[in-house]
Amino acid sequence: MDETQKNSGAARGRCGMVTRPQRCGLVTIIGRPNTGKSTLLNCIVGEKVAIVSQVPQTTRNQIRGIYNDGRGQIVFIDTPGLHIGRDKLDKFMNKSSVGTIHDADAVVYLVDTSRRTGPEEEYAAGQLASVDIPVVLGLNKIDLKGKYVPDYIALLEKAKGKPVQQMQNVTLLPLSGKAGTNTEKLLDIIFEYLPQGPALYPEDIICDVPQRLAVADIIREKLFELMKEEIPHALTVVVEHMQPRAGKTTHIKALILVERETQKEIVIGKGGRVLKEAGTLARKELEALLETKVFLELFVKVQKQWRNDDSLLQELGYEKP
Repeated sequence: MDETQKNSGAARGRCGMVTRPQRCGLVTIIGRPNTGKSTLLNCIVGEKVAIVSQVPQTTRNQIRGIYNDGRGQIVFIDTPGLHIGRDKLDKFMNKSSVGTIHDADAVVYLVDTSRRTGPEEEYAAGQLASVDIPVVLGLNKIDLKGKYVPDYIALLEKAKGKPVQQMQNVTLLPLSGKAGTNTEKLLDIIFEYLPQGPALYPEDIICDVPQRLAVADIIREKLFELMKEEIPHALTVVVEHMQPRAGKTTHIKALILVERETQKEIVIGKGGRVLKEAGTLARKELEALLETKVFLELFVKVQKQWRNDDSLLQELGYEKP
C-alpha cells in the first residue's frame, strides 16, 4: 500500500470494497426544561429510552441513548433541564447537566422556538459562553411555526459575544423531535464533528440506564400522566426491592415519596384510584421492559424536605454540587 492509500481516510474491506472509518463520540443534549430533549432522543434511537411528560424537570438523571449506523456510533446524553435552582435537588440536576458538556465531543443545545426566552434560557445559553467544542443550536418544535427563532439566535450571540456568522463549529438547525423533522440532518452534522474511533457500546445496546432507575422512572412517568401538574416536582420514586421469583415473576416494591400529607392524598386518590391505575399502567410497561410477569407493590410516604436530603439524593444517584 502506498502513502496515498494509507492517508486516504478509507480502508479496503472484503472483496476490495472501500469502507469509511468508523466515528464515535459523546453528544450531550442540553436545554431548559420541556424543550423536547427526551422526545428527540427517543425519536433518534427509535425506541423509548427516556420518559416524556409535560411536567417540568421530568428527566432528573443522565440517560444515555446509543445510535448506530454504517458511519459509527453516537452516544447521546439526555440531561435534566437547566433551570434556576432553589433546593439541593435543583443544584444536583444543574451540576449533572453542565458536567456533561466538559466530557462531550459535541453539544446539541435544544430550544423550544414556540416559547419566549427568559431568565432560565439566558442561564442555559450562558453555559455555552466558553465552550469550544462543536455546538448545534437545535431550533426545536419548528412545526409550531417557530415564532421566536430570532430571539434564540440573539441569545446565543449574546452568550458568545459575537454574531453567529463568526462562530466556529456552530450550526443552526430547525428541528421537530415529535415529527422527526431534520433528525437525519442532525445525525449527518454530528457524524462530521465526531472523531474516528471504535464503538463504546455493542450494537445491540440502545440505552445505558441502571435497571432500578429505569423502573423508578416508568412508575414516576405514570403518576405524572395521571396527576398532570398537581404535584409537579415534589414527588420521587425509590425502588426498595426488586427480585425475580419462581415462575418468571419479578417482585418489585417501590416507595413514592412526597413532602406533605395533602400530596399523599392526591397520589393515592379517592378510594386508591390514582395509585391503582398508576400501578396497572406501570406494570404493563415493566413487563415489556423486563420480559417477565411483574408483581408490583407501591407505597406512599411523606418525607418532608426530601429534595434537600443529602443522603437520599445520593441514594437516588446524584452527586454533591
